[in-house]
Amino acid sequence: MTRRGLLMGGLSLTASAAMAQPLTSLRPEARPGGPVALDARPSGLRPRLRDSTARFVEEARLGGRTGFVALDARSGEILDQHDAYTRLPPASVAKAITALYALEALGGDHRFETRLVATGPIENGIVQGDIVLEGTGDPTLDTDALAEMAIELKALGVRGVSGDFAVWGGAVPQQSQIDPVQLPHLAYNPAVSGLNLNYNRIYFSWAREEGDYALSLDARGADARPEVAVATIEAVDRGTPVYTYAQQDGIDVWTVGRRYLGDSGSRWLPVRRPALYAGQVFAELAEAQGIALGPVTEAGAAPRGTVLVRHRSADLTKLVRDMLLYSTNLIAEQIGLAASVARGAGVTDLPGSGRAMSEWVEARFGVTPDLVDHSGLGGASRISAMQMGKILATPLARETLRPLLKSIRLYGPRGEGLARPPGVVVAKTGTLNFVSALAGYERTIGGRDIAFAIFSGDVERRIDAQDDEEERPEGARGYNGRAKWLQQRLLQRWGIAYSAPEANQG
Repeated sequence: MTRRGLLMGGLSLTASAAMAQPLTSLRPEARPGGPVALDARPSGLRPRLRDSTARFVEEARLGGRTGFVALDARSGEILDQHDAYTRLPPASVAKAITALYALEALGGDHRFETRLVATGPIENGIVQGDIVLEGTGDPTLDTDALAEMAIELKALGVRGVSGDFAVWGGAVPQQSQIDPVQLPHLAYNPAVSGLNLNYNRIYFSWAREEGDYALSLDARGADARPEVAVATIEAVDRGTPVYTYAQQDGIDVWTVGRRYLGDSGSRWLPVRRPALYAGQVFAELAEAQGIALGPVTEAGAAPRGTVLVRHRSADLTKLVRDMLLYSTNLIAEQIGLAASVARGAGVTDLPGSGRAMSEWVEARFGVTPDLVDHSGLGGASRISAMQMGKILATPLARETLRPLLKSIRLYGPRGEGLARPPGVVVAKTGTLNFVSALAGYERTIGGRDIAFAIFSGDVERRIDAQDDEEERPEGARGYNGRAKWLQQRLLQRWGIAYSAPEANQG
């Protein structure tokens, strides 16, 4: 099946799961004891403001649909809107919802652990039983952390194991990639697992030598560069595609077209069996410390035994802040899956966890998005600007999310940063091919707090571009630039319109 077929199939599944949900969602109704519904006919909406912002949409010439809303962040009053009930892909703006979901389920102090577990005692430096490298979902574990764990294991006097060296990554549902529609070589679409390493990427480098290429794959850290057997790569003579991928006997087999390599270079490639990858890297690092572990196997269940060494991630608040700043897909998926597991949602895959988060949003905020993952990488997710704005205007989002969002600078017509911008903006960006989103908060110079969401998407054009086998199909860069122009115009217009003293009355 082509990636276009996968995308259309995903959209069909999404539609069939919500047959009663039209493209333009129904206005939310108030429920007893629940969130207050937004008034769709606010008295304070200014006709001149709506005329000017609607004109911006026309001038952007984006195609597809654009929906936006600006709300008073404290009262929920609608200040401006356009096509605000149209459901569109949120792209990485979905990470803002994931942040709230994970922080509520796990707590800001939560830390993921990676452990070395022995199933038997240590006698004369040999573990009598198995050693299992067990993960609980840490998305930030890297080669340097594994090297430290190997040093700590040596300090305990361990020189080997009588049984097996195994890995366990089943603490959360495992998946070979986030979104099957994406091109196979994109490092931002890796596998998800309870045991991850280097954001589930392997470092591919090449250099021309004597008319051919020397290629290498390694788990690059600050000091060590262990090579592993979990993946291979070969340069071949062909036109397109640039990369091909297949899995053979459990190994990631890559090829790359010679014509695209140049003299030398490097990039990260995704790893599809991350637990095995982490195990192979640790075994090599342990061998460097004089510890013989033998070949790596995958455990069928979580280990029971004594924890010899443990590594802890940064706390969840820092992970969330980094996720929102750098828009890291793996962090989003791992913390979202961990939240679903902690809530007892009984999920078995990533789409199921996306549905669990959607149900939580409905219960918590009274709106009904349709989310297929936690990062927004899956283009089949849908939410309206009004739904997103309503989430942002709640006390929970203002108090929890707003301090973690990144600053968005406002620019002039020639791309220069405004010395005296009409507002201070913090928000989450979102970008897919022919999809652009921005949602967050603006504090005007007059002191008014605005919660906003701006979604643009040409879904049909995105689907048509799926078979181009290009990371950035023709027209996608221009679309993104025009969408960002629109976002800038709206934010500056809102900042000016609601900075006057009369805008803060009532």
